[in-house]
Amino acid sequence: MLEEQLKQVFSQFKHNNEYESYKELVSGHINNTYLIKTTEKPYFVLQRINHGVFKDAQGLIINKFNISQHIQKKLAHLPEKELKRRVLTFIKTKDSNKYYKDNEGNYWNMMLFIDESITFEIVINEEVAYEGGKLSGGFLNLTSDFDASKLIEVIPKFHDMSFRYSQFEDARRVASNQRLNLAKNQIRFIEGSRAEMHILQSLKESGAIKTRVTHNDTKISNALFDLNNKGLCVIDTDTVMPGIVHYDFGDAIRTICNTASEDEKDLSLVNFNLDYYKAYTRGFLETVGSSLSPIELRYLPLGAKSIIFIMGLRFLTDYLNSDIYYKIKYPEHNLDRAKNQFKLIESFSKKIKQLDKQEVS
Repeated sequence: MLEEQLKQVFSQFKHNNEYESYKELVSGHINNTYLIKTTEKPYFVLQRINHGVFKDAQGLIINKFNISQHIQKKLAHLPEKELKRRVLTFIKTKDSNKYYKDNEGNYWNMMLFIDESITFEIVINEEVAYEGGKLSGGFLNLTSDFDASKLIEVIPKFHDMSFRYSQFEDARRVASNQRLNLAKNQIRFIEGSRAEMHILQSLKESGAIKTRVTHNDTKISNALFDLNNKGLCVIDTDTVMPGIVHYDFGDAIRTICNTASEDEKDLSLVNFNLDYYKAYTRGFLETVGSSLSPIELRYLPLGAKSIIFIMGLRFLTDYLNSDIYYKIKYPEHNLDRAKNQFKLIESFSKKIKQLDKQEVS
């Protein structure tokens, strides 16, 4: 049944290839993504957008289509074969649309599969961190002249700190006394961090920090590498929307520099990897540093701290809401996740102070 559906959808796009088989790609957590193998290369990646999560699936596809076309124009000096490895290439439908809408109301998009490439679920060494930084910074640099106001905000208020605090306050009002008591230390930490955690939002709203195109999901698994571990391009651009550079920098640092998984309960294992931070930052600044303002550069470390914090805040909010958003495996799972993120902040703050002292001396 699924294969017949994939064949039918694949036939709606503009290509000259004959369908052979499919394989589900399970790296993503929201959309359904399939590798479509054909009788001859190139192969294709066919994706069905989850319109339950992304209410404007049409706008989402148009966003990433337009961003890829913009980057292609910026890299037009490259040979065609190399260009198709350095940026996602989306395929239009036979009637020249950027997406196909099936009879069930699902939205599909298709792109070329980039052969001889790999991804990493975790950073394995400083070289991978450095290459990841180059890719993320390069994406921001290549899109720095794209008018971010033309992008659809596919997840409204995604990194809006005031909104996340408001959700937290709502959850605290309805939380059981037991959960409030178990989370009292984390609640105290959240309250004590309120002023600092609103600094970036205030700078953004005042215009002191530029609103630009941001990726908004810069975990290392969304960076594509060649077989020699050299960076190729940024993938999974579903959440491309207006933001500030600190969102992308911070999200990458949060996921790359934690020495443990975000589900780790043993907080002694949760530490901030300063070597990965330095390697990633070096690559990031090599590719985008020249286009950043002094105030953007100054607040990059706070960007990392803020994104780590906002994840901890969201985990704790869900815990107080009796776990209605994130999947859990045991009753205190979300509380442990929040503790994990706040321990990472503690370690980050100590390591950054050490780094600042080293740079001054």
